Amino acid sequence: MPLLPMETFVFPEDLLATPTRTAADGSSWWVLHTRPRAEKALARKALGQELHHFLPLCKRQWRSRGRSFCSYVPLFPGYLFLHGDGEARRRALETNLVANCLPVPNQGQLQADLHRVYNLMTTGAVLTPEERLEPGTRVEIVDGPLAGMEGTVLRQGKQLKFCVEVHFLRQGVSVELESWMIRPLEAPSGAAVL
Repeated sequence: MPLLPMETFVFPEDLLATPTRTAADGSSWWVLHTRPRAEKALARKALGQELHHFLPLCKRQWRSRGRSFCSYVPLFPGYLFLHGDGEARRRALETNLVANCLPVPNQGQLQADLHRVYNLMTTGAVLTPEERLEPGTRVEIVDGPLAGMEGTVLRQGKQLKFCVEVHFLRQGVSVELESWMIRPLEAPSGAAVL
């Protein structure tokens, strides 16, 4: 049983329904670097003000004194993704929960990255945060609930992990896969294929 139930992590629900979102109304993506451990509080305030936002969460389980606990923690600690105009940005800054507001030079890339992270979250797969990703083999998933997604393969011991990176943060999220579920997109000449 979670300490707290899963909270609303995306508002509105269709914010990441498509890989590209048109910004005809002057809205854009902002990466809000929060004060320490303030991501969920900022997401609650953004929801209360109906600000469009995305806070990727993952389930974390642990044991203490013989009891099992679980909670939902941010996939990218210290960050919340805001989609809006200058007024929405100002309202988010007025919460006093934001340490820094980072402009996003490549809006399309961030939107596509967040769309892929959202798709991973909605499958219900066990997600693992990955930091400072090194370049790996680019692959496409050809079978299973994630079919059609593209990302990078990471190997950790005997496990094969599929990773989706948020390039702006140089962080990502991974999920375990079987090797038969993927195919390489491009193999450098002379490189071995999985």
